[in-house]
Amino acid sequence: MSAPITTVGEIAAFEGQTVTLQGWLYNSRGSGKIAFLQLRDGSGIIQCVLKKQAVDEDLFARARKLGQESSLRVTGQVRADTRSKLGFELQVGELEILQDAQGYPITPKEHGPHFLHEHRHLWLRSKRPHAILKIRHICVKAIRDFFDERDFLLLDSPIFTPNPCEGTSTLFATEYFGKQAYLSQSGQLYQEAGATAFGKTYCFGPTFRAEKSATRRHLTEFWMVEPEIAFATLDDIMDLCEDFVCFIAGRVLRDGREHLETLGRDISKLEAIQKPFPRISYDDACAQLAELGVPVDPEDDFGSPHETTLTEQYDRPILCHRYPTAVKAFYMKEDPTNPARALGVDLLAPEGYGEVIGGGEREDDLGVLVRKIDEHGLQQSDFEWFLDLRRYGTVPHGGFGLGLERLVTWMCGIRHIRETVPFPRTIDRLSP
Repeated sequence: MSAPITTVGEIAAFEGQTVTLQGWLYNSRGSGKIAFLQLRDGSGIIQCVLKKQAVDEDLFARARKLGQESSLRVTGQVRADTRSKLGFELQVGELEILQDAQGYPITPKEHGPHFLHEHRHLWLRSKRPHAILKIRHICVKAIRDFFDERDFLLLDSPIFTPNPCEGTSTLFATEYFGKQAYLSQSGQLYQEAGATAFGKTYCFGPTFRAEKSATRRHLTEFWMVEPEIAFATLDDIMDLCEDFVCFIAGRVLRDGREHLETLGRDISKLEAIQKPFPRISYDDACAQLAELGVPVDPEDDFGSPHETTLTEQYDRPILCHRYPTAVKAFYMKEDPTNPARALGVDLLAPEGYGEVIGGGEREDDLGVLVRKIDEHGLQQSDFEWFLDLRRYGTVPHGGFGLGLERLVTWMCGIRHIRETVPFPRTIDRLSP
């Protein structure tokens, strides 16, 4: 009877049994009549102990010379090994070499960022990107679970759009059967239609920004999750932001500790993500920043230095609300008590990670929205369908957008956002 095929991740269930593993040679070493082959299969890495007497002499000699990332099928007995981080090793009885790969370009030595991103298709096999993308996976599942458990409907927004959502300067334009179309900057406008149909919806997918920015916090293609809720106030949106981020951080701590350890993440920073988050108005934040020696130009948005300085004063994320109306999108509702301020909020992450969430109440008054479309230099004809949402059953409503890659950067405690996506797209990279 052939041995059952399993994975490294499931190996504990087969202690004392003979199994077959399929994977790639991560590393190897040997001495005399024994070879230690580290096999990875995507679920983990296990040491496979191959003794010379277990296989024929020619095969043993080939095994000793295998190149990194050679593909193998290994059959052997699972044995407990307290010296191993995994807790087990495999005593090899049979070895099948599917391919002997020689000259693998990513060697154990140090490589620069440019080299690693040129070889991103291979670098994904290494421990660091492996850990980061596992954390990304946990975050994605947590996001979906959070909204599913709260009865939000997943409503997909289109990728091709006929008009800008947040201005024309950061759009990727394309010809669309004789018309001009754009790659979506945001799915939010369509979620507003969804909220008036279903009460609360969300979209989760790729968005595109043609920002000519080469900072460590920008990508040209990234994923956003954008919930929208009918009959929601700014306070409701801030409550949702708080619950959402705490839920995700809890999941990362619960399911991703092994990967966080690989990255050297300070776990205490994630454990500090607890409600309530401080809620600070833009004007109060400006006063704080002036006292701290990092003043903000009047009626201007915060830059990275301002966000970093502000969050350094707290041990958890903060919710900064009521920014100047002039720096916010046309659809953001004005504060009835001060039209120069918008009923918007940014969630600012600590440790220098800055804005992770932006949202707030949407303008629900038809006349005001028409005026603001004009003030932003947009064509009303492009937004007639959007204005219909105010003509027929308008209600207070709101939502937010969270950039997945910025979230993952923060959760992992890494410096550059390009590490959080399998194949990053930046202003200077379109390949691989």
